Amino acid sequence: MIKKCYNSIILISTVTVLLSLGSCDPAKKYEKAETEAITNYLNSNPTDTFKLESDGLYYLDVLDGTGRSPVLHDTAHIVYTGKFTDGTVFDSNAGGADLVFPVGEGYLISGLDEGVTYMKEGGKATFLIPSKLAYGTQGYYTIPGYSPLVFDVQLVKVIPGPSK
Repeated sequence: MIKKCYNSIILISTVTVLLSLGSCDPAKKYEKAETEAITNYLNSNPTDTFKLESDGLYYLDVLDGTGRSPVLHDTAHIVYTGKFTDGTVFDSNAGGADLVFPVGEGYLISGLDEGVTYMKEGGKATFLIPSKLAYGTQGYYTIPGYSPLVFDVQLVKVIPGPSK
């Protein structure tokens, strides 16, 4: 009798644990929190009309530039401030040297690299970048995984890349 009761308890415990593990998907919790953070940011800035790109990048022209738009392999010079959706700044080169990089060659997070291509030299823009176009599920140093990021960017200069 005790053995039968013990086996029943083990069976019930095992089924309970398996059901708990099967129904628990931590990624869904973080994805939901990221979606809420993006929605809250957009709702708290209702006068800003962001354009949603097909890959999930939100782009907002703040000041139209008059120069050329960078294309693959051009060298871009930018001034930027990176923030979390709550406004906390995590990185900036404002007041320092321009960030100089070859466009489309993987030196920056993909959302920032893509967003710069929508700008013209001399312009300013804000990008709302979902984590899949930033640091993904793993994060990077002080940036947790599933973090949507906001970048204020000024495209200072574009140097044409090598011609083909």
